[in-house]
Amino acid sequence: MKLIPFMITFFVFHFSNAQQVNEIQTSVSYLKQHHQSPKDYVLSKFKNHSVIFLGEDHRIRENVEFVNQMIPELYQNGIYNLGVEFGASEHQAEIDSLIQAPQYDETRIRKIMFDYNSGWAYKEYMDLYKAAWNLNKTLSKNAKRFRVINLSYQYDWSSFSGQKTPENMQKVFHKGNTEIFRAYLVKKEILSKNEKILILTGLNHAFTKYRHSIYDYTFSNFVRFEEGYFGNLIYKEFPDKVFTIILHRPLYNYPNHLPYLVSPGNGSIEKIMSQLNNHPTGFDLIETPLGNLRDNSSFSMGYKDFRLADFMDGYIFLKPLNQLSNCTIDEEFYPLIRQNWSEALKTIPDPTWAPKPASPTEYWKAIKDYSDVQSAYKDIH
Repeated sequence: MKLIPFMITFFVFHFSNAQQVNEIQTSVSYLKQHHQSPKDYVLSKFKNHSVIFLGEDHRIRENVEFVNQMIPELYQNGIYNLGVEFGASEHQAEIDSLIQAPQYDETRIRKIMFDYNSGWAYKEYMDLYKAAWNLNKTLSKNAKRFRVINLSYQYDWSSFSGQKTPENMQKVFHKGNTEIFRAYLVKKEILSKNEKILILTGLNHAFTKYRHSIYDYTFSNFVRFEEGYFGNLIYKEFPDKVFTIILHRPLYNYPNHLPYLVSPGNGSIEKIMSQLNNHPTGFDLIETPLGNLRDNSSFSMGYKDFRLADFMDGYIFLKPLNQLSNCTIDEEFYPLIRQNWSEALKTIPDPTWAPKPASPTEYWKAIKDYSDVQSAYKDIH
């Protein structure tokens, strides 16, 4: 009789494993017939949509370089705007001027980035403005200019007391809810003008149809579904105009499970792409075998039989997780931090994530530690 539980476990495991193998082979066959380069995939989605979200894990060099290289092709295909999370709208007029100026002012761009987030010392994000400038300088005098639109504003953490009360957070986010602010900008600058935009932002901000689940004991089944993210708000008003794509990245594991990060689709995406020589690829998740892949990450919490198509519309694979690299630290940021320490302290984000650094040296070390993608990704499986 003691063998019965063991045999049940044995057969369940092998049935599940065989099912995953079958799903992987079906997905490989699908991609062999429906392969698109990441650039072509993004451009194809603009045929029927005005707003394309790229949901990233921050500070991944390959992601930002991919967007940088797309800028000329976006322009050639009638997409004249790139939206970026890491930039303050207070500087928009100056940004518009700088990326149309006769000479590129790297020093000023660096200070603009510092003013938004004094710890965002990553060269590739600043190079997005340079790529726009490089494109604009090739255009004829009367041609429409390409824009980089800053989708955030300058937050102020200087008086934060350590408790996230409504009163305290209204001082930090003094222009209001950041997701509402971003959605308003896109509606004002893009949708009201019948233009199109590619948006590079953190994964959660890119949620559209997906509603993020959060444990809440006051709700049925103890789960509350959020629908107030940037992408959710755009999708609610313009469901036919928005499309969201995840840039290959690890996902957070289910709460209380280790390791902290897991590979998407329970590791199936990486297995599929390895059979295709890890060739950079863009593909749909909606109504495809890849979208049918099961996922047990934290994003599945509160859902039954969660699949990747429940999460995002499309997917871009650039490299395997263990080959992704960190953005380049701009060493010129350190003198800015040292010389403007009181200003730097105002924009160090959310001290509840990590203690606020006591000195510029300590802050610089924290910036470099965060950029170490290889260490952050080392235990993924």
